[in-house]
Amino acid sequence: MNKFSWWLNLLVLVIVLAGCLLALPNIYGSVEAVQIADNDGEAFEEAKLEEFVRVLEGAGIEPEASYLQDGRVVIRFDSTEDQELAGARLRDQYSREANIATTLTPKLPEWVRNLGLSPMSLGLDLRGGVYVLLEVDMATAVESRLKLYQEDFSDRLRDAKIRNRVDLEDQLITVRLTSADDRAAAREIIERADPDVFVEDTADGNSLTVRMTDAQIKARQDFAIDQNLTTLRNRVNQLGVAEPLVQREGEDRIVVQLPGVQDPNQLNKILTATATLEFRLVDLSGDEPGSRRYPGRGDEAPQILKRKVIASGDQIIDAESGFSEGQPAVFITLDSAGGESMLKTTMENLNKPMSSIFIETRRETVMRNGVEEQRTVKIEEVINTATIRGVFKNSFQITGLTPTEARDLALLLRAGALAAPVYKIDERTIGPSLGQDNIDRGFNAIKIGFFAVIIFMAIYYKAFGLIANLALLSNLVFIVAMLSFLQASLTLPGIAGIVLTVGMAVDANVLIFERIREEITAGASPQHAINSGYEKALSSITDANITTLIAAIVLFGVGTGPIKGFAITLMLGIITSMFTAIVGTRAVVNLVFGGRKLTSIPV
Repeated sequence: MNKFSWWLNLLVLVIVLAGCLLALPNIYGSVEAVQIADNDGEAFEEAKLEEFVRVLEGAGIEPEASYLQDGRVVIRFDSTEDQELAGARLRDQYSREANIATTLTPKLPEWVRNLGLSPMSLGLDLRGGVYVLLEVDMATAVESRLKLYQEDFSDRLRDAKIRNRVDLEDQLITVRLTSADDRAAAREIIERADPDVFVEDTADGNSLTVRMTDAQIKARQDFAIDQNLTTLRNRVNQLGVAEPLVQREGEDRIVVQLPGVQDPNQLNKILTATATLEFRLVDLSGDEPGSRRYPGRGDEAPQILKRKVIASGDQIIDAESGFSEGQPAVFITLDSAGGESMLKTTMENLNKPMSSIFIETRRETVMRNGVEEQRTVKIEEVINTATIRGVFKNSFQITGLTPTEARDLALLLRAGALAAPVYKIDERTIGPSLGQDNIDRGFNAIKIGFFAVIIFMAIYYKAFGLIANLALLSNLVFIVAMLSFLQASLTLPGIAGIVLTVGMAVDANVLIFERIREEITAGASPQHAINSGYEKALSSITDANITTLIAAIVLFGVGTGPIKGFAITLMLGIITSMFTAIVGTRAVVNLVFGGRKLTSIPV
């Protein structure tokens, strides 16, 4: 009685060894490093790594280690001073062809890296990094929607043969008509196009004013926030920042936390950029209604372009940078609606020119009457004009950019366009020293709780308590191993979850050991008591842990960053504690006491 088969004992041993191996990278700590990535997304070769190292050694900077990781070069240093000097030296020589970022990297031996093992990811509160607070331009979000209304109403009235002029000013659309009959017909067309807008007659009797309702404005603002959240998350993911946090704060603000980032300059441009594209036909006559002149970017000639947009940035579903005929290019893929519009345009306008417009909104600081003021500037420039030589639909390419501009624009388009401009209003770099202090305090709490539980279990349950303590230690190792394997971010609330798990981990063993004591008191033999203790306590243990697991899943599903950090460690702790308490301790108990004739057991 109370014996596991050899294969089950072997399986438990393999799981324990695998847990120890996955947790091993966490004991080595982090070290200052410079990470180098190719601007065109190409993977570096060993020869390029050696070139970077030679440049640094020539400048009197000795790296602690250097290697390739996921096509990027990682060069480690023994001090922050060497790291900063190396970063400056490499930027001076390679800034045009590579992105050089100073960061922290795990100090792993080569054999550990070769196994593909990594330490667990640390959140901003533990690792340090960059905190950015962004403000969404809500007025622009509403105005962009009104511009769509303006164009749509004008097109509908023109199709209905109603002469009109549609103006937009101060979030109010004014539809100017020539007669009262046209006004009545126009009102019907506008209300049919969107029944929710508020339409009023003007005093002159020949015009209409159209404005969005409060509910429509609120819905548009919420959409802008949600769209910008999605876009910013996509952009950060494209940059490869581990475990970022992007979430809404208040009515019009977004918080971005980038753990482990020491050089925020490389991210600011990407986070706040509103760059997008529009495609329009060139107005060869120069006198079509709505046409206007756009300046050229760089050496590109200015063009008079038609009012109608063929396709815009929000219809781009993929964009990749590369080269075409030796020139930097962005390869564009449109969605179905954009593709149909492009197909129709190219079929009807063969051998006519079409321009690509680069659009960017940014905020500038200007001095007015001795006071600094923020001014929003919208830049619209023609980057490419080409003659339509054939019919195409969803896929095509544009040129007229530098390699860096092509790469950044491809990233922004691939990640999605911002629904409204965002402006940085606060930025803080949290140093690793603060993170280390939080780590020390958190792990001190774990140590105190851990040793308190160990002492109690050893005194109260004797030898069985020592077995439970062994399971508790294994449980902590498994939690760290799972966090490392999943690359889930450990935050300060996550450490709180681990502390809670320390207490919960022995709860199952307490139930088992008390059941064994009850069986002994009832007159059962030691072997029968052990077997009954584990079997009869199983349902109670399972029920208790499943209910807690459900609560943790709900926390993870509906919670934000800190709450999710707590939920992750809690979920992992529940799963690992059930294994160590039910299977792990049973395996050890069976090895020590199983198959023996016992007169008593130390419990």
